[in-house]
Amino acid sequence: MQLESLVKNFKNKDVKAFESLYEMYKQSVTGVVYNIVRDQTIAEEITQDVFIKAWNNASTYSEKKGRFFTWIINIARNAAIDKTRSKNFKNSSKNLDAEIFVDILENHDNLDSKTDAIGIKNFVNKLKDTCIKVIELLYFKGFTQKEVSESLKMPLGTVKTRSRNCINELRLMLK
Repeated sequence: MQLESLVKNFKNKDVKAFESLYEMYKQSVTGVVYNIVRDQTIAEEITQDVFIKAWNNASTYSEKKGRFFTWIINIARNAAIDKTRSKNFKNSSKNLDAEIFVDILENHDNLDSKTDAIGIKNFVNKLKDTCIKVIELLYFKGFTQKEVSESLKMPLGTVKTRSRNCINELRLMLK
């Protein structure tokens, strides 16, 4: 089934369309969520929540504003960030192995295979180094713009501008 008709049927609450889209995107969604929460079980739970939220809010998706994949990835990213900011998550993370955090901080080229299920790594790697750093921190690691600004020692306005410009470059590549 074509993606456009799948999305249309999904918006009309067709269960088969839901199942098809879930199978198409669950690995990518889980990968993006995992890069933020760093826990496979939590990433899988959030992925399920993301698809339920997308199902319940399907009427808010508009093809004119962007691709379905981008819409669902944004829902996933926001859900993962919300989870990491929750009190329960913070309390459960207090005794995690330090290796997790070392990996998050040191490894800037770790778009893992789950995140890269649709081949986005190839496109991101074609960007300038500053774009790669900003995109990875914002979209794959779940940093806020302020945190990116502090991490890269760059003004907040510059982070916002680079983020917008880098995303536009990716859009042009994907057309």
